[in-house]
Amino acid sequence: MVLKKDRKLNRWQGYDYSFPGYYFVTICTKGRGPFFGEIKDFEKALNDLGKIAHDYWQEIPKHFKNCELDEFIVMPNHIHGILYIFYNNEDEYRKNVGNADLRSLRNTKMVLPKIILQYKSSVTRRINNQFKINFAWQKSFHDRVIRNDDELSKIRDYIFANPAKWAEDQNNPINTKI
Repeated sequence: MVLKKDRKLNRWQGYDYSFPGYYFVTICTKGRGPFFGEIKDFEKALNDLGKIAHDYWQEIPKHFKNCELDEFIVMPNHIHGILYIFYNNEDEYRKNVGNADLRSLRNTKMVLPKIILQYKSSVTRRINNQFKINFAWQKSFHDRVIRNDDELSKIRDYIFANPAKWAEDQNNPINTKI
């Protein structure tokens, strides 16, 4: 008999990730390897791979018309970003999200994961093709539905201050417990 390791559910169960609002996401590289550069004197110093990750993040609204970028940062081994999903009117929301009886639950409630999946796939493909390395992301991503303006402000501050706090960051490889 094969036992499956219990896996933490990453998504908020029952929540519609197509619903308009702000979402805070963190995406880590596989093994938290510092593929994207380093922190020097409390400032990020992106290498060529980090610049690809940065530039592709900025391209997200071109591929998802109902998504805007807010604060984000590419760190040596992860990305923090705030995405805003919106709809111009209620009819557009119903057209893009409704009709759960016609589409699977996965397809109706997963706009945010689709955005992240496309981003991760595009970055991986570009890095591996251009640099002939075996770059990969950690499975899935962490998200938080931002519930109010105070929380949005605190998360923006957290993202902005991330390089200055790299020495204590849980994503910093020197802080990873074996």
